[in-house]
Order: sequence, then structure tokens, then C-alpha cells
Amino acid sequence: MQNQKANLIVEKTLSFSIEIIKFSEQLELQKKYVIAKQLLRSGTSIGANVWEAQNAESKVDFIHKMKIAAKEADETSYWLKLCELSETYPQPQKVIIEELTQIIRIISKIISSSKVDSK
Repeated sequence: MQNQKANLIVEKTLSFSIEIIKFSEQLELQKKYVIAKQLLRSGTSIGANVWEAQNAESKVDFIHKMKIAAKEADETSYWLKLCELSETYPQPQKVIIEELTQIIRIISKIISSSKVDSK
């Protein structure tokens, strides 16, 4: 069961997932199905793993789930970069890139502070 208390990273990743869904739909409209599917999977997986981490069985499990979220964020960054560099793809809005950068920073901070707390 999800904690009802406000949680910045949960809120940011939910909002980011919505933006990724919209951008993936834009890619699909232009028949860029492969990248759309990859981006949709990795971009929404960030939030899914952060969400799941909120009910981790232990500190180690929490860190593990957050590390998976970090890997998915890195992969999402890759797919967005491909879209940016490709002349035939729609460009992601700057706000999506900025939001992802913030999410990566927050997740990294959570992981590093959780490791310190568990020692």
C-alpha cells in the first residue's frame, strides 16, 4: 500500500511518465514505433520502480529498486538524445529533458544518502 504522505520523487516521476506517454504518442503518430515503444517502457519504468521502492521490504531492497529506477532514467535519456539528434524525429520538449535531469539528480541523492544511512 502506498504511503499517502507527499513524496517529491513519486510526484515528479508520475508527472514525468505522463509527459513521456504524450511524447511517445507523438512519435507513434509519425510512425516512429520502435523508439516510441522503447521510450515509453523506460520512461514509465522510472516511476514504477520509485513507486515500488516506497514499499520495499528492507533498506537494501529500497536501494536496489531505486538503482533500477536510475538505470531506467539513464536509458530514457539515451532514447531522448536519439530523438534530439535525428533530423527525422520530433524533438522532445526542453521541459522533458530538464525534468529527467532533475529526477536523475534526486534519485542519485536518495541512493547515496540511503547507503550512508544503512551503514
